Amino acid sequence: MLGRVTDRVKIALTGAPETMLATLYGRAQDAKSPHSVLHDHYAAEAVARIDYDFSKTKIKDTQAVGVALRARQLDVWTSEFLATHRESTVLHLACGLDTRVFRIDPPDTVRWVDVDYPDVVALRRTLLPERGGDYRLIESSVTDDAWLEGIPADRPTLAVFEGLTMYLTQAEGQSLIRRITGRFPSGQLAFDCYGSIGIKLQKLVPAVRNAGATLHWGIDGPGQIEALHPALRCIEDLRSTDVAGEEHLPLSGRIQMKVISRIPALRDIGRIMRFSF
Repeated sequence: MLGRVTDRVKIALTGAPETMLATLYGRAQDAKSPHSVLHDHYAAEAVARIDYDFSKTKIKDTQAVGVALRARQLDVWTSEFLATHRESTVLHLACGLDTRVFRIDPPDTVRWVDVDYPDVVALRRTLLPERGGDYRLIESSVTDDAWLEGIPADRPTLAVFEGLTMYLTQAEGQSLIRRITGRFPSGQLAFDCYGSIGIKLQKLVPAVRNAGATLHWGIDGPGQIEALHPALRCIEDLRSTDVAGEEHLPLSGRIQMKVISRIPALRDIGRIMRFSF
């Protein structure tokens, strides 16, 4: 059970881990909307307990819906994978305070692994309920080798990661993908990323700027990922402006998306991609 709303939790995160509070706040704001995309009440309850100035995130209605739509797209791909592979492994990398395992609610035949830094995992244990079934919560940087070597390579495996690639260096990101695709017999990768232009414009993102975080790795197309392993094939490649759910945006947000989608330099700022291997 979650603690009472009056049990306030202080936050001492900085840099990239702090930015997860912006996406948490976005999902919480979406949950309060009568036209909610995710209905993520766990996020709303967590935000109510956290002692933090969420105004620093600059998340408004349009941004909150955007966060929710991106998360829903990755949820859809995760659900599709599990529908095809009833006995499988899900690696949820840099899980932060994301409640994907609760939103998906996988059956006990699925081995679900959430991975993040020790201080983030401690916060997660404080703010989110325990999860039953074949569930593991691992305290580690996703770039460390040891945690991955401890996961049995006996099933098709989905690695899903949201808000991670851009905080890795190119070498770190490429190595992580090579290790995953080299270890498991088959599976998929599902993740969001920034293009090179997004990396260059990072100071325009309040959540990144105010946390003192730095973005490193820009991915401009699926070919850059397919080159990392002979078996990698792109299944879907969506620009952020192409993600389904435009009807959930306020009018100003729909206009903004239409404008961005017509400007090549801006429409390639962000992508969501899925690969098989």
